[in-house]
Order: sequence, then C-alpha cells, then structure tokens
Amino acid sequence: MTALTLSTAGAATLRADALVVGVAKGPKGPVVAAGAEAVDKAYDGKLAAVLDAVGASGAEGEVTKLPAPAGLKVPVVLAVGLGTVPEKDESFDEEVLRRAAGAAARALHGAKKAAFALPLEDASAVTAVAEGALLGAYTFTAYQGGDTKTSKNADKNGGPKQPLGEIALLGAKPRDKEHKAAAERATVVATQVNIARDLVNTPPNDLTPEAFAAVASATAKENGVKVQVLDEKALIKGGYGGIMGVGKGSENPPRLVKLSYTHPKAEKTLAFVGKGITYDSGGISLKPAGHNETMKCDMAGAAAVFAAVVSAARLGLQVNVTGWLALAENMPSGTATKPGDVLRMYSGKTVEVLNTDAEGRLVLGDALTRASEENPDAIVDVATLTGAMMVALGNRTFAIMSNDDAFRTSVHEIAEEVGESSWPMPLPAELRKSIDSPTADIANMGERMGGGLVAGIFLKEFVGEGITWAHLDIAGPAFHEGAPFGYTPKGGTGAAVRTLVRLAERTATGDLG
Repeated sequence: MTALTLSTAGAATLRADALVVGVAKGPKGPVVAAGAEAVDKAYDGKLAAVLDAVGASGAEGEVTKLPAPAGLKVPVVLAVGLGTVPEKDESFDEEVLRRAAGAAARALHGAKKAAFALPLEDASAVTAVAEGALLGAYTFTAYQGGDTKTSKNADKNGGPKQPLGEIALLGAKPRDKEHKAAAERATVVATQVNIARDLVNTPPNDLTPEAFAAVASATAKENGVKVQVLDEKALIKGGYGGIMGVGKGSENPPRLVKLSYTHPKAEKTLAFVGKGITYDSGGISLKPAGHNETMKCDMAGAAAVFAAVVSAARLGLQVNVTGWLALAENMPSGTATKPGDVLRMYSGKTVEVLNTDAEGRLVLGDALTRASEENPDAIVDVATLTGAMMVALGNRTFAIMSNDDAFRTSVHEIAEEVGESSWPMPLPAELRKSIDSPTADIANMGERMGGGLVAGIFLKEFVGEGITWAHLDIAGPAFHEGAPFGYTPKGGTGAAVRTLVRLAERTATGDLG
C-alpha cells in the first residue's frame, strides 16, 4: 500500500521524484490553482503561460509533465487539470479533487515519492485528495513478473510497474486533529477499497468460495471482527437451498460467511449482504461467447461488504455492522441445478428456477432471510445482479432500490457525497405478478422489460417484515473494462465500499437523513 504523509515542507524545498500541482480552466487559458504558489514563483510567475504554450487547458483529468526549474528540488512538475475555475467564494468540488489526485498518482506509477500541492482548504479537501491519490496509485501485479520485458506494464528492469511509493500532502497540517483524522480515514477506506479490488481481480481458479472465505476470515480476525463460516454440510443442514442450488454444480462448494463488528456503545445495527459468485458461467443456462471473460467480477458485492465491515472496525465506528458473504461458483455439470428445478429457500419459500444464470438473487435470498432474523435497523445488499441495469444506467452508475423511499434517498445522497455515481430506481408493484410460478411459490425470472427492477422485487420477498432495506445493483461500475480515468483503474473498482462506509458513519452519529 502506498504510504501517505502530511508535510509542512515547502514545495520549493521538498525532495521527491515529482511535484503535483493543480491547474484550472480559466476564461483566457490555464490558471494555476491554490497550493502551487511556490512552484509558480520558481517559474518566475509564468507557470500558467508555460502550460498554455505546451497545450494544457486545465480540463478535468488532464495531466501535463514539465521539467522542473532550478529553484525546485524535484526533476518533474506534474500539472493535473481541475476543470473550470470555481465561482467567487466557492471551492473545487471534492470529487474533482479526488479524481485529479487519482489521475496524478496513476501517471506516477513506478515513482518512489511524489509531493501533492493541490488546494487543501479544509479537512474535507484533505480527505478527498488523500483518498484519490491512494486509490489512483493502485496497481494489481500479483500475477506479473515473468517475461515482462516487452510489456507496456513493465518497468525499465522488466518487472511489473509498482504503485507510487509515497504521497506527501503539502499544505496539510500533521498536528491539526481534523487534518490528521482526515488522512487516517482516507488511508483506512482506500486500503479496503484496494483490497476489494484485489479480490475482484484475482483469477477464479485461485478465488474459490473456500478461498474467499479463508481470506475474509483471516483479515477480519486481524481487525477484531468475529467470523462464522458455514460450509456445504452446514448449509445443507441449515436448509440454505438457494446457495446450495447455485453451488452444487461446481467442484468448489459454496460458503456463507458472517462477519460481525460490534461497538459497546452502539445503538444501531446495520446488515450488509453481498453477492459472492466467484465465477459465473451461467450454469446450465450457459452464457453466450463473449460474456464469460469478466465473470470473475461477479463476487464484487461480497468484496464490497467485506471491505466495508473491516473499514467500520478499523475506524472504530459506534455502530454494529454485520456482513453476510453469500459465496458460490455457478458451473454447469451433471449435478447442477436445471431450468425447471424447484429450490426450497432458507425462508421456506419455494423458487422455480427458470434460468440458472439468474443465480445471484438465489444466494442473496437466503442471505437476506438469515440477516433479517437478527432484526437489524437496516439491511443493504450489494450485487452485480443484472445486465438490464447496465442497459438502463450504463457502466459507471449503480442503481438503488428500496422498500423505504426516505432510506433510498439517503443512500443516494450518501453515494453522491462520496463520489460514487448512483440513481434511485422504483420497485413497480405491477411487475410482481411476472414472477408468479404455477409450480412453486415464486419464479426466479419475470418480465424481460424492467428486468433489473424485477430482480429487486424478487429480493424484497426475502427481507423480513418491517425491516428497512436497500438493494444496490453495481453490475455496471464494479468492473471497468475501458481505459483508466481519475482514480478508477482498469479491472475491479471497489464500487460501493465508500458508500457503505459513509452509511455506517452516518448511522453511528445519528445523522442519517
């Protein structure tokens, strides 16, 4: 993990491999942002003119590298775009700072140390820049290091490029309690987001349900989180027909992991439930060619839940948080569930399986019922659940559904606050009839139009009566296949972790909507 320090050193005196400054888009060209005054002075007050001369505009995410002048103790000045100059008396948006810091950190992979002289007006800005830089510095190199001399991901010695080693935030105050707390929080959250990314990026031959459970158990215990793992024997004995129905076609049996963080002064309890399909072939309803290659990401919901519970523990939040990881591998075989089979869920409800590729809702159904038995104040499930929601909202926005409009609004506001794009979606009552079954209590498929909403309606059937619940469908933003941007890498993104953590923080302080 990249190290983070708050530095009182001046931009002109700190030794590093690079110095990061902000540049905004002004009406007459680039404008140097606050925090870079000493750097501008080293350029004889002409930094903006130099940037303009080389084609920099200050647009968001734009990265421009310049040779440093003699007055600085760094070889490179990296100017990162912050977008349009804010109106008078306004500051740069926190998400703008977060993305800019991330873009700069990505551009500095392989460097040992970089100083960031971006605008830091308050503790919130410290959090944003620190978080963005730590997330942008992320790299996944666990499976690299062989013959990489010709790889674009290789360093000059042929090995995989390493993340930026150290980030020094200039202008932050290490003795200021708020600044120090902001940096510590950013480090905790970014670390756990990056761990979630690692899990999503791990090949499915190495991250089986058993292996995922082992990783979660070890990390949780290290952070004072209690762990209970139900193996296939316990799942069969307990009547978890949904989880077993999905996992029985694989040689790697399923698991249900319970993570419990408690605080002695907590007055509220949250339950997070994560879909953990470590590989999704579609089962007997096999996915078509071209749709299998990224299906290692189908456990991103469980990864997010795991990371959020550990974050709550490390931050010492005054709230009880329970995480449920519903882990299974969905494979076709002679023992696999078939279309037309009927499963008896943990709740006792029977489900006719019309499509084995609608498996996430089956494992979540069992986990939601189990989580409901403990009567938490709210349940939030997180899942890469439907392609339909990607059609509706694209690749960067996750959907929020809920049985409580006010709670849905709160979760949406929290997600937007931490920089995670989301959108509230309805649960239309008229779609419920489409999952009626002539054979069982309910079917796992319904109308094709509005399929993401139908999936939410299915999940609602397994939430305990009177319990506030929200469903996050992160199918779009959980795995990024395009070019990296801001602090978002290619591959696993750690989607929803920051939303869950902020929800836990708000619940702990009683400041929830």
